[in-house]
Amino acid sequence: MSRFLFVVPPLAGHVNPGVAVDQALRERGHDVAWAGSEAYLRPLLGPDARVYPTGMRPYRGQLDTGTAALRSLWEGFVVPFARFTLPAVDRAAREYRPDVLVVDQHAVAGALVAYRHGLRWASLVPQSMELTHPLRGLPTVDTWIRDHLMRLWQHADLPPEEFQDPRFSPHLVVAFTTTALTGGAFPGHFALVGPALGGRPSGTGFPWGSLDPARQRVLVTVGTLAADVARDFYGRAVEALRPVGDRLQAIVVAPVEAVPQPPAPAGSSRVRAAADVLVVPRVPLLDLLPHLDAVVCHGGLNTVCESLAYGVPLVVAPIKHDQPVNAAQVAAAGAGIRVRFPRVRPDQLRAAVVAVLDDPAYRAAAARIRDSFAAAGGAATAAERLAALARSTVDIGSAS
Repeated sequence: MSRFLFVVPPLAGHVNPGVAVDQALRERGHDVAWAGSEAYLRPLLGPDARVYPTGMRPYRGQLDTGTAALRSLWEGFVVPFARFTLPAVDRAAREYRPDVLVVDQHAVAGALVAYRHGLRWASLVPQSMELTHPLRGLPTVDTWIRDHLMRLWQHADLPPEEFQDPRFSPHLVVAFTTTALTGGAFPGHFALVGPALGGRPSGTGFPWGSLDPARQRVLVTVGTLAADVARDFYGRAVEALRPVGDRLQAIVVAPVEAVPQPPAPAGSSRVRAAADVLVVPRVPLLDLLPHLDAVVCHGGLNTVCESLAYGVPLVVAPIKHDQPVNAAQVAAAGAGIRVRFPRVRPDQLRAAVVAVLDDPAYRAAAARIRDSFAAAGGAATAAERLAALARSTVDIGSAS
């Protein structure tokens, strides 16, 4: 039995894959603990999980886009989150004494603690921004990020001359995608395992009886963190899909007050239902995907890969961060269409949705990626690679 300490930020798209890997490790007899926000993690992990609390530092920069969004992500979240959590993560590692630290790429404190104490560690990559190095074409931005990382390295009292990029473990990098989507080639210590499914609440409470089996069903979701910039998009999406309501039903994930139509049934405050549109505040995505024919989304890697894991083609309207990268990969793979989030007109969005529904090439490409994900092994493969790292004799010097 080996001991694994997960270090994660309080963001659903970063925690959910780790929860699935946690379960796979436990099924193999390993011991798992977490360092992170107790308030955020406890409902996801359950009462018996071992959580070393770090406190919470939420990310507020949701209205930014482009390079401003990248700046707000690093200056408003990644850097202060690392500084804020470093002492607590260090205490957790000293108390728990893990064989392997399992560190989300945006939880840099975990990597710094691994180097500080000479621990084996693995990177978890729940998005494509760092994985595919899109900033190589923007050397000024890339240097700016590395300068932030160097300052964090020195803040952790690590020797500047031994600096290593804490986003990438030299021992193991686990990414929740495959080359069928990303393209390219990766070093041998990179494990592209596909999406790590599982560990989610069941679909109880979802209005399953409102789904119309006679029509194609299209999910519209832009993620929980983007809701504050999505109200106009919700309206355009409903306007786009209502004229084809005779053939498809839209399931829109949004606060009910954010979508002006359809009117709410008497006495209903959580769900609005009409013949062509169902508006719900949240969905059990993994339970719902087998019932979907297409997904319209913002391009978060979890939503993209989970949809493709079920062979569901996409219309992707990226907002910021790695979402444009993911949208470009989906389009290049032939598994969907990219549209412009801030400017796509309802008629353009409708044409894109109809295209992915009617052209079998999109579903065939999504099926090819689905098969690559299944072959990659998901959470089970991630757990096996982590267990192998725990058993290995890799050099774990302070910064090598």
